[in-house]
Amino acid sequence: MLYQVIRPLLFSFDPERVHDFTLNTLKVLHHVGFFNLFKNQPAVPVQCMGLTFPNFVGLAAGLDKNGECLPAWGALGFGFVEVGTVTPRAQPGNPKPRLFRLVQQQAIINRMGFNNKGVEHLITQIKAHSLRCPLGVNIGKNKDTPLNQAAQDYLVCFEKVYPYADYVTVNLSSPNTPGLQSLQYGESLNSILAPLKQAQHKLSDKYSKKVPLVVKISPDLAKEELAPLIDHLVSLGIEGVIATNTTIKHAQEEGGLSGAPLFDPSTAIVSHIYNQVGDALPIIAVGGVMGAEHAKAKLVAGAKLVQLYTGLIYRGPTLVRRIIKSVSYR
Repeated sequence: MLYQVIRPLLFSFDPERVHDFTLNTLKVLHHVGFFNLFKNQPAVPVQCMGLTFPNFVGLAAGLDKNGECLPAWGALGFGFVEVGTVTPRAQPGNPKPRLFRLVQQQAIINRMGFNNKGVEHLITQIKAHSLRCPLGVNIGKNKDTPLNQAAQDYLVCFEKVYPYADYVTVNLSSPNTPGLQSLQYGESLNSILAPLKQAQHKLSDKYSKKVPLVVKISPDLAKEELAPLIDHLVSLGIEGVIATNTTIKHAQEEGGLSGAPLFDPSTAIVSHIYNQVGDALPIIAVGGVMGAEHAKAKLVAGAKLVQLYTGLIYRGPTLVRRIIKSVSYR
């Protein structure tokens, strides 16, 4: 209720400034023990990809790219947290303005462009904070890395974050890095994922743990493109898929659209994947989850886990606990 009162004030300012302000505020609130006032909502743990998740609701990548608020996310009730997208080297991202609210549609358009402080900074943040739930790290390539050399960027990030991550997401579907989505197909896809699987085998021996590899896909894939992609992921032994990233099917601004309009197309992707391969490829569903009813629909469609981003912006941080309460104890 409180968030609905202050939201108009927050929405009166530039979206990216509010984003930065929110992260700083979360850090302060956690430091002073504010979140100790909240009791964790009882939930049913979920077994997925060889990991135990305290609940099925996670934070999607993009909100905390540099891992600056890790303890706060856990305190808000998330069952897992995904940070990034992170690249080997720090990069500023695309020119501003690059984040836009579509209030009537309960949506956001972003063309951030993997702005982050680099993988070494992220590792420093992870090592400095404890998290009581699984941590996912979303990895990408630097904008100035040629597509035919992209595999090396993914490999660098994967090897560096491996000791600290519970799973690693390979982001091949952001519409805001030129040419990136072309890596979702055929030999280009294999050139990225095959070396990562080879590295996973070696690193699992080195660190005595296997960190699952997950691939995040686009909602704009046609049915005839989706089926061979999913078959390829299964054949390579990829441990999970995130469905989906943002969509470019809109006309307001260049960039990726998230929020309520993405619910139907992203849920359809979840359903297609599950109908095709069942439990052979666990699905983490993200896109348009604005309330408990949307989370339930994702699970019914075949997802094992659900992630939030834009829903938090429009519905506030209590959305996490409301979903857990409604779905786990319905």
